[in-house]
This record gives sequence, C-alpha cells and structure tokens, in this order.
Amino acid sequence: MRIHRYGDASVIRDDDIPRPTPGLGEVLIEVAATSFNPSDTGLRRGLLRSVFPLDLPHTLGGDVAGRVVEVGENVDSFAVGDPVIGQVDGAAAEYVTAPADVLVAAPGAIPLAHAAAIPIAGVTAWQAVFEHARIGAGQRVLVNGAGGGVGGFAVQLAKHAGAYVVATASPRSTDKVRRHGADEIVDYTATPLTDAIDEPVDAILNLVPLTTRQAGTLLPLIRPGGVVVSVTIPIKAPAGSPVNAVHFVARNDTSHLAALVKLIDAGTVRVDIAATRHLTDLASVHREAESGRTRGKIILVPRRDSR
Repeated sequence: MRIHRYGDASVIRDDDIPRPTPGLGEVLIEVAATSFNPSDTGLRRGLLRSVFPLDLPHTLGGDVAGRVVEVGENVDSFAVGDPVIGQVDGAAAEYVTAPADVLVAAPGAIPLAHAAAIPIAGVTAWQAVFEHARIGAGQRVLVNGAGGGVGGFAVQLAKHAGAYVVATASPRSTDKVRRHGADEIVDYTATPLTDAIDEPVDAILNLVPLTTRQAGTLLPLIRPGGVVVSVTIPIKAPAGSPVNAVHFVARNDTSHLAALVKLIDAGTVRVDIAATRHLTDLASVHREAESGRTRGKIILVPRRDSR
C-alpha cells in the first residue's frame, strides 16, 4: 500500500511490485500484519516532512509482525521460519525486507498478527514511563489518553512499576482501561480534568493532541518537582515553574521492545486489538481515524487468498 504523492486518503494505492530480496544484514519477512498509528495520517499528508522525509513512492506501515522467509548475508540472529516483530518502514505489504538488528523474536503468548500492535505503541509507552517520567512504586500517575494504543501499554507499564494510575478514557474505552489496571478512570467527555483530579499527581503522561490552553490546565495538577511527558504537542512549563516538562519522539530501541515481549509472554502486559482489517482497507482506516471513528490498535493483514 503506497503513496506516490502527499494528500488525503485517496492517494493510498494498492500497487503490485516485485517481491523484494534481502541485502547484506537483512531478512525477508512474510508479513502477518502491520498496524495503524495515528501519526500515519500526518506522514501521508506531508505534515512530518521535516522530521521524516520520504522518497516517493513510499510504502506505508511502520510496525511489522511476520515470519522470516529468506536470510541475507551476514545474518546469524534469525533463521527461516522465525516469527519476528519490529519497527520497519514499508510493512503495509505482503513481504518486506528489514535489517536483522531492528527485529526481535515475537511473543509466543499471542497470535503473531496481534503482535504487530506492539512495536511503535509499546516502545513509545515504555520510554514515556521509564525513561522520561521515571515512574516508580508509590507514585501517582495520570495517563491522559488511556484508551489509545500507546495509552493501553502506558497504563499497564505504570502499574507494573508500582504506581497508582488515574486514566482518562471515553465510555467506549472504560472497560478496557479498567482491565489494564487503572485505579481511577475519568470520563473526559463528561468531566473536566481540573474538576476530576482532587489530589496532585507526580507525573502526567499526555498522549492526546491538545490546544495550548488545554496543555496549560495540566500543569497545576502536578506536584512540585513532578513531570509532564507529552508524545504529541510540546508542553512548556513557565519560567520558574516547579514542574518539569518533556516532549519526545520515540526512538527505535530493540532492548525496550524485547523487554516488553518478555512481559507479554509472562502475562504481565496484554495486547488488545480493537479491530482486524484487510490491508486493502488502509485508506478507509485513515479516513475513519481522521474523522474520529477509530480507537485502540487496528491491525491490517494481507489478503493473500486473492493472489
């Protein structure tokens, strides 16, 4: 599924191209699934060109789960048949090549296709919780946007760290967020956060787009010396504020991904799939996301029975 130019969802095309061949240090993966991430719409529209410039035509998809079907030279970490996951450009396809060193063994406790939901969202949540917020036992944490893909992992990882978790979610996501272990759930569609949070928190993980005014309302909810970590817009603390503010773009780190896989296989972290769609539905998924009709993690699987 490729774009030949930037634009609305209509620029996504189902192209037939030759099956790729792995180069030095690469493997060829038969894709079990890729997943949709909200940032994909900005990438398609060209809004992220300054950060992620593309060579067009560009195959979409940044998450992959699949099996190794061919191994290039100088690869001894994986063999044909191994199930793998990772952050890989161009995964919205039946086959994709990838450097072996960006992949890890897929979890065995869940279906392989479901594992496509893990790499980008899971590693983003890991870095937000452990690297930037440095959440630990006994802390009080607010996860703003717990119903999304990153939010589901963030709630579970914060609970794993021993924190007390307050989560924002709409009614359609409440049950899932509760299963993830949230101690309190705020229905943001009915109650402003400023009214719902009656005790300051040590950290806020902001996972949703905010206006500057909305961002400013979060800071008074944090204890002096606390932190707000945002993966969407930068949130700036005023000069002299006792609150730290961090904005980051997650990096591809296989050590974090492998650690997350271990927690999934141990049953500590669960992977929730909101929907499974055929890869050829990708343009429709983009349209639905831009109109606010998607939630959680959507995986997309190749329609091989038509080939």
